[in-house]
Parts: sequence; C-alpha cells; structure tokens
Amino acid sequence: MKIINIKEISGVNIGNAQNFEAGTGCTVILCQDGACAGLDVRGGGPASRESQLLQPLAAADQIHAVLLSGGSAFGLDAAGGVQKYLEERGIGVDVGVTKVPLVCQSCLFDLTVADASVRPDAAMGYEACIEAQKENYQDGNFGAGTAATVGKFYGMDFCMKSGIGSYAIQTGDLQIGAVVAVNAWGDIYDWKNGQKIAGLLSKDKKSFRSTQEEILKSYQVVDNKFVGNTTIGAIITNGDFHKNQLNKIASMAQDGMARVICPVHTSVDGDSIYALSAGKVKADQDVVGTLAAQVFSEAILCAVKSAKGAYGYPSVNDVKKNWRNER
Repeated sequence: MKIINIKEISGVNIGNAQNFEAGTGCTVILCQDGACAGLDVRGGGPASRESQLLQPLAAADQIHAVLLSGGSAFGLDAAGGVQKYLEERGIGVDVGVTKVPLVCQSCLFDLTVADASVRPDAAMGYEACIEAQKENYQDGNFGAGTAATVGKFYGMDFCMKSGIGSYAIQTGDLQIGAVVAVNAWGDIYDWKNGQKIAGLLSKDKKSFRSTQEEILKSYQVVDNKFVGNTTIGAIITNGDFHKNQLNKIASMAQDGMARVICPVHTSVDGDSIYALSAGKVKADQDVVGTLAAQVFSEAILCAVKSAKGAYGYPSVNDVKKNWRNER
C-alpha cells in the first residue's frame, strides 16, 4: 500500500475557489462521466442539497458533482454555478430539452470569521469547476476550508484555524482517498497516538483545554444552542460499487471522523460524508469501508496541519511555535 496524491484518483477532478478577504470558499469534485454515490449524515445541523438522490429508493444511479462549501445554508446557491458549467458541456440526465446535471452539496458555517454578507454563490461554484479542470486543488486555507475553524465550545475567542485536507492511498489497482473541510465544534486528536493537536484553547491561549471535560462540568439543558460548525467531506475510490454499498462505505468512513474529532456528531455539527465510485476496479466493500475510515482520519489531520493562521485565529504551527518559544 502506498500514499498517492488525491489528484491521481482517476474519474474525478477537484477544484477550489475562494474569497480570502471575505473568508469563504467552495471545493468541487467533478464526476463528468457520472459516479455512483452514497451519503452518511451524523450531525444534527446539516445544510445540504439533493441529499435524497443518494437514498437507495431514489431513481438516480449516478451524480455528476459533489460541492463542499462555506456560507452555511446561504452557500447552497453555489451549486447553481456547478450545474451551469456542466449543462454547458452537455453533462447530465437527458430530459429531452436539455441535460440536467445532478449536483449534491453540503455546507459548513463560516459566517462569523470575516464578512458574513459574502457567501459562495453561483459565480464561485462555476469558478471552482474551471479550477478543477486545471487541477488546482490545494490543502489548507483554500476552497471550503478557507475560513474553517475548530474548538468552538466557548465561541470564536478560543478556537483555532483549520482548513481543507486530503489523503489517498493505492493498493494494487485500487485507489481510495478523502477530501474533508474541518470546521468542528470539538477538538482534534492524532488517532495513531491519542495526542491532541488542535482545538479549544485555554483562557491565556498558552495551552489546550479539553472540550469534553468542559462540557461535562454542567449537564444543564441549553435550549438555543448555536449550530455553527460541521465537518464535511467525501471518500473517492476507483472501486466499482453501487449506491447501497456506497452508503455503507460512507457510514464506515464516519468511524474515521470519530477517531480524530471529540466531541463529534453533536446537535451543533452537521457532519456529512459522501462516498463516490468513479471506477471499475472490483473490491470488497468492507475492505474499502475500513480503508475509508483510515483515509478520512488522515485527511482531517492534513486539513489541520496544512492550515495557516488567519483572521486572528492561530494554526497548529502557530501554537507549536509560540509555546516552544515560551518554554
């Protein structure tokens, strides 16, 4: 088994578009030849489009793009630009008078980071498609991860900068990878050694606090919890799977999220994972599901480690450098 670049997985093109000043962006995964897809949603506050297409009883066998974006529910407008791009190229379901591209989308909440009035729109979605053809995808403060943050139990004053990340592997002919924008309420841990690497900062911002321990200080009901988080991503494989199998693979990939983020899948998150089959390699569903959890965990770590401090929020590298200097 070897590590590969996410761009090496055949059958998809991935692109970022963003507004750095306003602090938002989107990342598109184009499947221009169509791809079977599944979806698993575990968080209590998702913002999504065309999710029902991925249910086993829905008629659609394939979709043509997945869009990950900022902007909360406002960001759902960006999918219109992806549809326009694909329709112009004759890609979609043939309905006689035109072809209708099937575009699934999930959004994260980044409105409190910079300019809340600017959100991903159709123009940005279209731009992301153009960039996907150029294979411009990058990890870090780009696309849907432009303004992503983590560790927000006490609000934005004690959180850290995150981003978007990827990780992919190949074993034999089988390729599998993940792209994930990490905007979690909870803390981030390295699943291989249990070490916390990002999340809720202490009051003096010179150490970490445990979000889980802070939560457990009180069990009083909070009636109006603010839903301002969400980790969204996609598993991409050249394995040959149908929609039912991909829903299961997406479900197994959620284990990878749970290994790295704590707390996770809360009512204030919208944690969602897509799974896309963009190839014809025959592979065992449970093997691929197990690998999906692994690559998703690693993509989350990549998102956090690739991020740079921005908008007043420190990154992992900033924190390590500052704490090292203070010692």
